[in-house]
Amino acid sequence: MNYALDTNAYSSITKKKSLDEALQQLSSAINVYIPSIVLGELRGGFRVGSQFQENETFLQRFLGRPRISILHIDEQTTFEYGNLFARLRKQGTPIPTNDLWIAALVLQHGLTLCTNDKHFDNIPEIEIFTL
Repeated sequence: MNYALDTNAYSSITKKKSLDEALQQLSSAINVYIPSIVLGELRGGFRVGSQFQENETFLQRFLGRPRISILHIDEQTTFEYGNLFARLRKQGTPIPTNDLWIAALVLQHGLTLCTNDKHFDNIPEIEIFTL
């Protein structure tokens, strides 16, 4: 199974005492992807927090692990985004813009999304893994 981490999932697993302990929660994953949008949200949070350097150092160590990769938006992602945007708007269940981009990447790459956000439940084709 291949996972994509939402921001809240990353935050949840990194509350552990060590990197190995944090990664233990993802032991069933073949690969773990961090959408670039999630990196932006994390780094924004780091900047307004009081432990920027510690958080950034932990993130760099996390990203350096062999099964961890960054997932970037490309042109195909924009088609997924457009389809989701229109459908959710018609359903009357729009979700935040950053989460819409994350969902588009997850669908594009056939990943399971690790998240605690309930609004992803409005996209039934996304498989959710809750930590």
